Amino acid sequence: MAKRLGSQLFVSRLSSFTSSEQLRKLFSPFGNVTEARLIMDRRTDRPKGFGFVTYQSDVEAQKALKAMDGRMVDGRLIFVEVAQTGRHENDTYS
Repeated sequence: MAKRLGSQLFVSRLSSFTSSEQLRKLFSPFGNVTEARLIMDRRTDRPKGFGFVTYQSDVEAQKALKAMDGRMVDGRLIFVEVAQTGRHENDTYS
């Protein structure tokens, strides 16, 4: 399944207490979030501290990137960038 360039964001330095639903709510003011998922550690079944947020359009993703990169969330400074295409689609994280 091909994704449009720039519609998926990589979010890092998330708190281990942040859930996928919280991630979706956090990023939804900037557009229609089609997917928000945290990457989980196989052994501990806890979030690894990063995840992906996918928007319906590139424009929405760019708005979110500008607003959320470098913001404090749950006491942590998070970083947001455009996800590299194919990087996580071919790798198994969970």
